[in-house]
Amino acid sequence: MSPTLNILSLTKVYPNTSIAAVDNIDLQINKGEFFGLLGPNGAGKTTTISMLSSLLKPTSGNISIGGLEITENVEKVRKLIGVVPQDIALFPQLTATENLKFFGRMYGMRSSILNNRINELLNIFGLKQKKNQLVETYSGGMKRRLNLIAGILHTPDILFLDEPTVGIDVQSRNVIMDYLTALKNNGMTLVYTSHHMEEAEKFCSSIAIIDMGKIICRGHPKKLINEHTHCSSLEDIFLEKTGKRLRD
Repeated sequence: MSPTLNILSLTKVYPNTSIAAVDNIDLQINKGEFFGLLGPNGAGKTTTISMLSSLLKPTSGNISIGGLEITENVEKVRKLIGVVPQDIALFPQLTATENLKFFGRMYGMRSSILNNRINELLNIFGLKQKKNQLVETYSGGMKRRLNLIAGILHTPDILFLDEPTVGIDVQSRNVIMDYLTALKNNGMTLVYTSHHMEEAEKFCSSIAIIDMGKIICRGHPKKLINEHTHCSSLEDIFLEKTGKRLRD
C-alpha cells in the first residue's frame, strides 16, 4: 500500500526560542489508516497537525500528501484534505446551515450537491432539527459535531482532527468516533490528536506518542501492549514513556 502521508525530518522552531516545538520527526501514514498522535500538553501535537494541514510553515523538513510536496503544491493539497481544529471554527451568529453553506462554497461545491450533503450530515449527527438555530445557542457537544461536519463536507482524502472529542458528553463522543470509523472503513485516512488513551486504543489502527517534540513510540496499540508485557493498556505505556509529572 503506497503511503498517503510522508513526513521527513519535520522540524518547527518558533521565533524567539531555541527549543524545537517539533524536533526532526519522521512518519509514514498509509491510506485508510486511523492514526493517533498522542502526547501530553505542550508535546508538539497541535504544531505537527498545523504543519501537516498546511496551516503552519515548517522550519525545515518535508511533508508530502498523495505524492505532492506541500510547500510547492499548497492549493492542490488543500483540495485533498479536511481540517477539524481543536478550537471551534464556526461563526456563532450564523445558523448551522449558513455556516455549512459558507464552508461548502469555500471548497467549491456546487449548490445542489452541497445542499444534499448538508442535509445528510446534519441528519447523521442529530442536528437537522436545529439547523436554523444560531450556533451561539448550541451546546458544546452540538458545536463539536458541527465543527466536524464543516471539515468533512467535501469528502476529503485525508482528514486532520485536533482533539475532536475534547470536553463533550459521552453520546456526542460516541457519534463522532463511530462516524470517523466509518470514514476510515470507506478508505479515508484520518490523523487525529487526543488525550483519551482508551479512545485511541479502541479506534486507532496505528499511534505515535510524541513528547518534547520527538516521536518516542510508534505502532499498533494492541501490538504495543503485547510488547510491553508489564503494561495492561495504552495509558500505562503512555505514562511510562512520558512520565507522571503534571504538564501545563
